[in-house]
Amino acid sequence: MGREQDDMLRRGIGMTSQRTRERLIQRLYEEGISSARVLEVIRRTPRHLFVDEALAHRAYEDTALPIGNNQTISQPYMVARMSELLLEAGPLDKVLEIGTGSGYQTAVLSQLVERVFSVERIKVLQDRAKERLVELNLRNVVFRWGDGWEGWPALAPYNGIIVTAVATDVPQALLDQLAPGGRLVIPVGAGEVQQLMLIVREEQGFSRRVLGAVRFVPLLNGPLA
Repeated sequence: MGREQDDMLRRGIGMTSQRTRERLIQRLYEEGISSARVLEVIRRTPRHLFVDEALAHRAYEDTALPIGNNQTISQPYMVARMSELLLEAGPLDKVLEIGTGSGYQTAVLSQLVERVFSVERIKVLQDRAKERLVELNLRNVVFRWGDGWEGWPALAPYNGIIVTAVATDVPQALLDQLAPGGRLVIPVGAGEVQQLMLIVREEQGFSRRVLGAVRFVPLLNGPLA
Protein backbone atom coordinates (compact mmCIF):
# COMPACT_ATOMS: atom_id res chain seq x y z
CA MET A 1 0.00 0.00 0.00
CA GLY A 2 1.37 3.39 -1.01
CA ARG A 3 1.52 6.38 1.33
CA GLU A 4 -1.51 8.08 -0.24
CA GLN A 5 -3.62 4.92 0.08
CA ASP A 6 -2.41 4.44 3.63
CA ASP A 7 -3.34 8.03 4.53
CA MET A 8 -6.77 7.54 2.98
CA LEU A 9 -7.40 4.44 5.07
CA ARG A 10 -6.39 6.25 8.26
CA ARG A 11 -8.74 9.13 7.48
CA GLY A 12 -11.56 6.65 6.98
CA ILE A 13 -12.21 6.65 3.24
CA GLY A 14 -14.10 3.87 1.42
CA MET A 15 -15.03 0.91 3.58
CA THR A 16 -14.21 2.89 6.74
CA SER A 17 -16.05 6.01 5.64
CA GLN A 18 -17.34 8.71 7.96
CA ARG A 19 -20.88 7.69 7.01
CA THR A 20 -20.19 4.17 8.29
CA ARG A 21 -18.90 5.57 11.57
CA GLU A 22 -21.92 7.86 11.93
CA ARG A 23 -24.24 4.87 11.54
CA LEU A 24 -22.41 3.17 14.39
CA ILE A 25 -22.70 6.27 16.63
CA GLN A 26 -26.43 6.50 15.88
CA ARG A 27 -26.87 2.85 16.80
CA LEU A 28 -24.98 3.29 20.09
CA TYR A 29 -27.16 6.29 20.93
CA GLU A 30 -30.32 4.32 20.17
CA GLU A 31 -29.07 1.48 22.39
CA GLY A 32 -28.76 3.84 25.34
CA ILE A 33 -25.29 5.40 25.28
CA SER A 34 -26.06 8.95 26.37
CA SER A 35 -22.63 10.47 27.08
CA ALA A 36 -21.86 12.92 24.27
CA ARG A 37 -18.19 12.80 25.22
CA VAL A 38 -17.98 9.01 24.99
CA LEU A 39 -19.84 9.00 21.66
CA GLU A 40 -17.52 11.64 20.22
CA VAL A 41 -14.42 9.67 21.25
CA ILE A 42 -15.85 6.49 19.70
CA ARG A 43 -16.65 8.48 16.54
CA ARG A 44 -13.11 9.79 16.10
CA THR A 45 -11.16 6.66 17.15
CA PRO A 46 -10.20 4.66 14.03
CA ARG A 47 -11.30 1.15 15.06
CA HIS A 48 -10.18 -0.27 11.72
CA LEU A 49 -6.56 0.24 12.81
CA PHE A 50 -7.10 -2.17 15.72
CA VAL A 51 -8.22 -5.19 13.65
CA ASP A 52 -6.54 -7.24 10.95
CA GLU A 53 -6.68 -5.65 7.51
CA ALA A 54 -8.89 -8.51 6.28
CA LEU A 55 -11.55 -7.47 8.84
CA ALA A 56 -11.25 -3.70 8.36
CA HIS A 57 -14.51 -3.59 6.38
CA ARG A 58 -16.30 -4.84 9.53
CA ALA A 59 -14.57 -2.47 11.96
CA TYR A 60 -17.60 -0.20 12.43
CA GLU A 61 -20.12 -2.96 12.93
CA ASP A 62 -21.33 -3.21 16.51
CA THR A 63 -19.75 -6.59 17.06
CA ALA A 64 -16.72 -8.20 18.68
CA LEU A 65 -14.04 -9.36 16.22
CA PRO A 66 -11.11 -11.80 16.57
CA ILE A 67 -7.63 -10.32 17.07
CA GLY A 68 -5.65 -13.56 17.37
CA ASN A 69 -4.40 -15.49 20.41
CA ASN A 70 -8.01 -16.53 21.18
CA GLN A 71 -8.84 -12.91 22.04
CA THR A 72 -11.33 -10.41 20.64
CA ILE A 73 -11.75 -6.68 20.25
CA SER A 74 -14.87 -5.80 22.25
CA GLN A 75 -17.97 -4.60 20.46
CA PRO A 76 -18.18 -0.78 20.34
CA TYR A 77 -21.36 -0.77 22.48
CA MET A 78 -19.56 -2.55 25.32
CA VAL A 79 -16.53 -0.24 25.07
CA ALA A 80 -18.87 2.76 25.19
CA ARG A 81 -21.01 1.33 28.00
CA MET A 82 -18.06 0.44 30.24
CA SER A 83 -16.40 3.80 29.61
CA GLU A 84 -19.64 5.64 30.38
CA LEU A 85 -20.09 3.70 33.64
CA LEU A 86 -16.54 4.48 34.68
CA LEU A 87 -17.10 8.22 34.12
CA GLU A 88 -20.65 8.35 35.48
CA ALA A 89 -19.62 10.15 38.69
CA GLY A 90 -17.31 12.67 37.01
CA PRO A 91 -13.81 13.03 35.50
CA LEU A 92 -11.12 10.52 36.43
CA ASP A 93 -7.41 11.13 36.84
CA LYS A 94 -5.96 7.63 37.11
CA VAL A 95 -7.46 4.50 35.55
CA LEU A 96 -6.19 0.91 35.58
CA GLU A 97 -7.17 -1.23 32.60
CA ILE A 98 -6.93 -5.00 32.92
CA GLY A 99 -6.62 -6.54 29.46
CA THR A 100 -5.00 -4.28 26.85
CA GLY A 101 -5.92 -6.65 24.02
CA SER A 102 -5.95 -4.80 20.70
CA GLY A 103 -5.57 -1.46 22.48
CA TYR A 104 -8.94 -0.13 21.25
CA GLN A 105 -10.52 0.27 24.70
CA THR A 106 -7.18 1.69 25.86
CA ALA A 107 -7.26 4.28 23.08
CA VAL A 108 -10.81 5.29 23.94
CA LEU A 109 -10.01 5.57 27.66
CA SER A 110 -6.87 7.60 27.01
CA GLN A 111 -9.03 10.31 25.41
CA LEU A 112 -11.47 10.35 28.34
CA VAL A 113 -9.22 10.30 31.43
CA GLU A 114 -5.92 11.85 32.48
CA ARG A 115 -3.80 8.70 32.73
CA VAL A 116 -4.27 5.03 31.83
CA PHE A 117 -2.24 2.14 33.25
CA SER A 118 -2.85 -0.98 31.18
CA VAL A 119 -1.96 -4.58 32.07
CA GLU A 120 -1.89 -7.39 29.49
CA ARG A 121 -0.73 -11.00 29.90
CA ILE A 122 -0.10 -11.69 26.17
CA LYS A 123 3.10 -9.89 25.19
CA VAL A 124 2.57 -9.92 21.42
CA LEU A 125 -0.86 -8.28 21.75
CA GLN A 126 0.47 -5.59 24.04
CA ASP A 127 3.39 -4.83 21.75
CA ARG A 128 0.99 -4.29 18.82
CA ALA A 129 -1.28 -2.14 20.98
CA LYS A 130 1.66 0.05 22.00
CA GLU A 131 2.55 0.63 18.35
CA ARG A 132 -1.02 1.63 17.48
CA LEU A 133 -1.28 4.14 20.32
CA VAL A 134 2.07 5.72 19.42
CA GLU A 135 0.87 5.93 15.81
CA LEU A 136 -2.24 7.78 17.02
CA ASN A 137 -0.12 10.04 19.26
CA LEU A 138 -1.90 8.88 22.43
CA ARG A 139 0.87 9.35 24.98
CA ASN A 140 -0.86 9.16 28.37
CA VAL A 141 -0.81 5.35 28.64
CA VAL A 142 1.71 3.24 30.57
CA PHE A 143 1.84 -0.51 29.88
CA ARG A 144 2.68 -3.51 32.02
CA TRP A 145 3.08 -7.09 30.86
CA GLY A 146 1.75 -9.23 33.69
CA ASP A 147 -1.11 -11.02 35.44
CA GLY A 148 -4.35 -9.05 35.41
CA TRP A 149 -5.61 -10.81 38.53
CA GLU A 150 -2.85 -9.00 40.44
CA GLY A 151 -3.60 -5.56 39.01
CA TRP A 152 -0.72 -3.10 39.32
CA PRO A 153 -0.24 -2.60 43.07
CA ALA A 154 2.95 -0.55 42.81
CA LEU A 155 1.03 2.38 41.29
CA ALA A 156 -2.22 2.05 43.28
CA PRO A 157 -4.64 3.48 44.23
CA TYR A 158 -6.74 4.10 41.12
CA ASN A 159 -9.83 6.28 40.70
CA GLY A 160 -11.20 3.76 38.21
CA ILE A 161 -10.50 0.18 37.16
CA ILE A 162 -11.90 -1.44 34.02
CA VAL A 163 -11.58 -5.17 33.29
CA THR A 164 -12.03 -6.35 29.70
CA ALA A 165 -12.21 -10.10 30.39
CA VAL A 166 -14.60 -12.08 32.58
CA ALA A 167 -13.45 -13.11 36.07
CA THR A 168 -14.96 -16.06 37.94
CA ASP A 169 -15.15 -13.75 40.95
CA VAL A 170 -14.04 -10.19 41.69
CA PRO A 171 -10.25 -10.20 42.30
CA GLN A 172 -9.52 -9.01 45.82
CA ALA A 173 -6.33 -7.35 44.56
CA LEU A 174 -8.39 -5.02 42.36
CA LEU A 175 -10.73 -4.09 45.21
CA ASP A 176 -7.68 -3.32 47.34
CA GLN A 177 -6.29 -1.02 44.63
CA LEU A 178 -9.41 1.15 44.34
CA ALA A 179 -9.14 4.64 45.81
CA PRO A 180 -11.96 5.86 48.10
CA GLY A 181 -14.89 6.62 45.80
CA GLY A 182 -13.15 4.64 43.05
CA ARG A 183 -15.19 2.68 40.51
CA LEU A 184 -14.55 -0.85 39.20
CA VAL A 185 -16.34 -2.02 36.04
CA ILE A 186 -15.94 -5.77 35.59
CA PRO A 187 -17.69 -8.75 33.97
CA VAL A 188 -18.10 -11.61 36.46
CA GLY A 189 -19.21 -15.19 35.92
CA ALA A 190 -18.33 -18.32 34.00
CA GLY A 191 -19.33 -19.86 30.69
CA GLU A 192 -22.61 -18.51 29.37
CA VAL A 193 -23.57 -16.90 32.70
CA GLN A 194 -21.76 -13.57 32.90
CA GLN A 195 -22.89 -10.27 34.42
CA LEU A 196 -21.42 -6.81 34.09
CA MET A 197 -20.90 -5.25 37.53
CA LEU A 198 -20.16 -1.78 38.83
CA ILE A 199 -18.43 -1.76 42.21
CA VAL A 200 -17.80 1.50 44.09
CA ARG A 201 -15.51 1.85 47.11
CA GLU A 202 -17.60 3.60 49.76
CA GLU A 203 -16.61 4.82 53.23
CA GLN A 204 -17.90 1.54 54.64
CA GLY A 205 -16.99 -1.27 52.24
CA PHE A 206 -18.18 -1.59 48.65
CA SER A 207 -21.48 -1.06 46.85
CA ARG A 208 -22.27 -3.40 43.96
CA ARG A 209 -24.61 -2.98 41.02
CA VAL A 210 -25.42 -5.71 38.48
CA LEU A 211 -25.94 -4.21 35.03
CA GLY A 212 -26.97 -7.14 32.85
CA ALA A 213 -25.73 -10.11 30.89
CA VAL A 214 -22.51 -9.86 28.85
CA ARG A 215 -20.10 -12.15 27.06
CA PHE A 216 -16.31 -11.83 27.39
CA VAL A 217 -13.26 -14.05 27.03
CA PRO A 218 -11.96 -15.33 30.40
CA LEU A 219 -9.49 -13.46 32.61
CA LEU A 220 -6.58 -15.89 32.85
CA ASN A 221 -3.66 -16.07 35.26
CA GLY A 222 -0.03 -15.51 34.45
CA PRO A 223 1.86 -13.64 31.71
CA LEU A 224 2.30 -15.27 28.29
CA ALA A 225 5.19 -14.37 25.95
